[in-house]
Amino acid sequence: MSGTGTPELDLSQCSDLRVCVIAASWHSEVMTGLIRGADRGLEEAGIVGAPLVRVPGAFELPVAAMKAARSGSFDAVITLGVVIRGGTPHFDYVCHATSAGLMDVATQTGVPVGFGLLTCDTEAQALDRAGFEDSAENKGYEAATAALATAIALRDLP
Repeated sequence: MSGTGTPELDLSQCSDLRVCVIAASWHSEVMTGLIRGADRGLEEAGIVGAPLVRVPGAFELPVAAMKAARSGSFDAVITLGVVIRGGTPHFDYVCHATSAGLMDVATQTGVPVGFGLLTCDTEAQALDRAGFEDSAENKGYEAATAALATAIALRDLP
């Protein structure tokens, strides 16, 4: 089951990090939960006022993340989106391209990218991962805290 083995992350040294949140617009209810989760993770780390950039869908996340990462203005970029399987291969193409694109942003720029992209078979699965009161998981929160912890780890590398 996903969600088991979640690490305890020390976010006590994150308050000075500069972070940008980039969120897709499709599936507004799911996105509301993911954004709230990311905001909670940032607040717990002492980060306030992180800009939120909205893009149309998941496929647009990598280009916006690349622009933010290359700007030199951010220590981490958090990306949030959801793709729900339909009856065509569109799901597979979008999920693969978006995931690879976000990994490329991180590896090409050295800026951590929080991966908050839900790839679900149904809307119910997405809602169960969107951090609502009755949700099993909070992937927006996890994406934010993972990006912050990675930024601190990179800062500490020689």
